[in-house]
Amino acid sequence: MDMSKVFLITDLDGTLLPDNKVLSEGDIKAIKRFVSDGGRFSIATGRTIQASRRYIDALDVNMPVILYNGSLIYDVKKDEIIYTEVLPDCARKISEEIMADNPECGAEILRFDDVYVVRNNEYEIQHMNVCKIVPQFTDIEKAPQDEWFKVLFADSPEKITELCENVKKYTEVDFVRSADIFIEMLPKGSSKGKALGVYAQKLKMQNFTIIAAGDYNNDIEMLEAADYGCATANAQQEVKDISDIVLKRTSNENAIAELIDMIYSGGIVLKG
Repeated sequence: MDMSKVFLITDLDGTLLPDNKVLSEGDIKAIKRFVSDGGRFSIATGRTIQASRRYIDALDVNMPVILYNGSLIYDVKKDEIIYTEVLPDCARKISEEIMADNPECGAEILRFDDVYVVRNNEYEIQHMNVCKIVPQFTDIEKAPQDEWFKVLFADSPEKITELCENVKKYTEVDFVRSADIFIEMLPKGSSKGKALGVYAQKLKMQNFTIIAAGDYNNDIEMLEAADYGCATANAQQEVKDISDIVLKRTSNENAIAELIDMIYSGGIVLKG
């Protein structure tokens, strides 16, 4: 079956990746079948290139990837940046204010070259262990001055919920909750959804059927931008509410394999 005009892009954590962060054989097999039939496959994640690399290498990712929740489109094979957005200079002052108001909140600055942990806590330690990267540890005053793709704040779910309300006063940037214990500062207007629109335009994909899968709030705009937005069974209710398709399986049960089976069985109507 010819899949050459089908583009499938999926979030990693909570969508393609199960709780143990190990790719399942079922998903790997389904993705390889899809790609071998000409399908275009990629990932869209809040992770850095360093934290995503092992999954990119293990899968047949044959298209540029969306990283940092939409702040970067990167062609891994060509080692080429296709599109990027960075935080404004005021992001440093905003970060300092948030950290001062929330003295136990962890914080990290994400640039292309590395991750800079400017305040560590148990949630930051957990995050680094999951991502399997060794960050730079520094004070925010000593962190690089420019080219911040995003700033991630990590704390208990209760404190992140409170922080979500408190950051609404900062209109120069955007904030998105990417997990129960994370809220992220992004460039104004930056999102996976905006990045997907830029992606389709730059790569001339107007005749492609674009299918996107996700599970959390930071995936919503991407699912809305795709021809078919698909939520895993474990997705947040807000994500299910805006999705064209809600899968029966969770990320622990080969949800992406289910979605690929749906493409082959005609459950998704392809263009042309």
